[in-house]
Amino acid sequence: MLWRVAADALVLIHLGFILFVLLGGLLLLRWPRLVWLHLPAVAWGAVVEFFHLLCPLTPWENQLRQAAGQSGYDGGFIEHYLMPLIYPAGLTPQIQLWLGGVVVLVNGAVYAWLLWRWRKRAA
Repeated sequence: MLWRVAADALVLIHLGFILFVLLGGLLLLRWPRLVWLHLPAVAWGAVVEFFHLLCPLTPWENQLRQAAGQSGYDGGFIEHYLMPLIYPAGLTPQIQLWLGGVVVLVNGAVYAWLLWRWRKRAA
């Protein structure tokens, strides 16, 4: 039971990290010092998508599930949990490139707006 709870908690942490990568730039409006956590997170998220890497949290979750007597899964977190909700046909390399591009574009727009706002205040 404990292993299953740990695996489920890891899924929530993983999802929270993905949301932070995608939308965390908006938190900078309130807490600008988060930039030092957000920029590396965005870089990691983009690299994972662009180079089709497996996040290290996925094998860890699979190990916890196996310790709980459950079966693990193939592929990554996005393919297993998110893609069936968004793209029922499955994840392709082209879709992964688009997802990485969305991460860069959304955060690039937020950072551009924040830089404009910070420069406007400084002037």
